Amino acid sequence: MSSIPEFAELLASTEKSAVHLEMRDAYYTNPRFEGWQRGERVDWDDRASWWRPFHQQIADAVARGVAVRRARIVSEPVTDYIRWEHYQTHANVEAGERVRWLPRSRAWDLLLPGSDFWVFDGRLMRVHHFSGDGDWIAKELCDDPALVEMHAAAFEKIWERAIPHDEYEIK
Repeated sequence: MSSIPEFAELLASTEKSAVHLEMRDAYYTNPRFEGWQRGERVDWDDRASWWRPFHQQIADAVARGVAVRRARIVSEPVTDYIRWEHYQTHANVEAGERVRWLPRSRAWDLLLPGSDFWVFDGRLMRVHHFSGDGDWIAKELCDDPALVEMHAAAFEKIWERAIPHDEYEIK
């Protein structure tokens, strides 16, 4: 496929489910992570200060009946980046996303995909590629039914084993 739609467009056309797998212990740095490292914290009571267009896109999809789930496979002890992601996940949950965490030590017997991805309605997959230090490199779209099904099945195995966000304790 020559043109890859943006995430918002893909989610807007999703009818039933959107699942996201993240497997890195660190991603590219950003001002919010850097602020958190300096001790800045979110005022969760001031929604306007942290609610972003992404959160609204998730909330809109959930309101349409789309189940949005995210699974994160993490090494323990976790990196500072994962500590920050765990803290920030409050916003994802507030938007209606269901999030689970799977310690890498509990995933050793699963066949894991090589890249992070989103699967939309079990028919379309957006694959994310990162450099070794977590910088964004590229994204690609895959609509090959066998590949999408294989990745969706891997996600489900991970999801079954992963710990719900509100039960996962950072180590």
